[in-house]
Amino acid sequence: MKLSSRTERESFRALVLAFASILVISPVVHCWGLDGHLTICRIAQSRLSAAAATAVKELLPAAAEDDLGSECSWADRVKFHYHWSSALHFIDTPDNLCSYQYNRDCKDENGEKDRCVAGAINNYTTQLLGYGNAASSQHYNLTEALLFLSHFIGDIHQPLHVGFTSDRGANTIDVHWYTRKTVLHHVWDDNIIETSEERYYNSDVDGLINAIQKNITGEWSDQVKTWESCSRNATTCPDIYASESIQAACNWAYKGVTEGSVLEDDYFLTRLPVVNLRLAQAGVRLAATLNRVFG
Repeated sequence: MKLSSRTERESFRALVLAFASILVISPVVHCWGLDGHLTICRIAQSRLSAAAATAVKELLPAAAEDDLGSECSWADRVKFHYHWSSALHFIDTPDNLCSYQYNRDCKDENGEKDRCVAGAINNYTTQLLGYGNAASSQHYNLTEALLFLSHFIGDIHQPLHVGFTSDRGANTIDVHWYTRKTVLHHVWDDNIIETSEERYYNSDVDGLINAIQKNITGEWSDQVKTWESCSRNATTCPDIYASESIQAACNWAYKGVTEGSVLEDDYFLTRLPVVNLRLAQAGVRLAATLNRVFG
């Protein structure tokens, strides 16, 4: 249900803090990393309509202090509690086809349909469309729906969250990021963003966010309306986002990489523009989705 009273919002805050304490002692792979998701949600919140901004403020837990970005990685933390949600962060596609089809690919490891990040985006968008309706507010936790949707729209824009089945989205491809041993998936979740922040923004995520915001209103401004739109007047269109991601995975993430590859400046400098573009598209599309939901 919607967290309408302060007591309910404080209870949700306690739950969030409890999961944060688990995070300290338990390993977890962050989708897009903390700074990636923070960037996406900060971009989105800056583009909300008045109606959407009011709804988001109402639904956010008190701990967020009206900052969607601060809770944008909540869906990663709650995987320890909501074990069923782990399959909702990604899509596995057939190896080397470099294509995505919802009916073929949106399923979990047990073959259950609709259990992938595209299906989750559709589900939580539908839940949020009931905002303001008493029956929907009683049937669904709309605060959780907002936090899941905000996170999953970020995830589906990370190219390797729509990766090959056999390597689990490049989670089993061992590489070196300069001198550090890691896996290719983690390079795209974290390493490219972290290296960019270190080199260009004095390790400050706000510098990264500001730079991407300037590109959205500048270099990419003529593309923004296309990013925002959905075919057939749909509220959100995750199939488009997933198709873009598997293409980017093939053309950029996987390309030229084999087991044990050492990835340095050649890889970083050619892939950074792709990462920045996907962060921008995710932020713009999250805002567009929330504006349509709450409009």
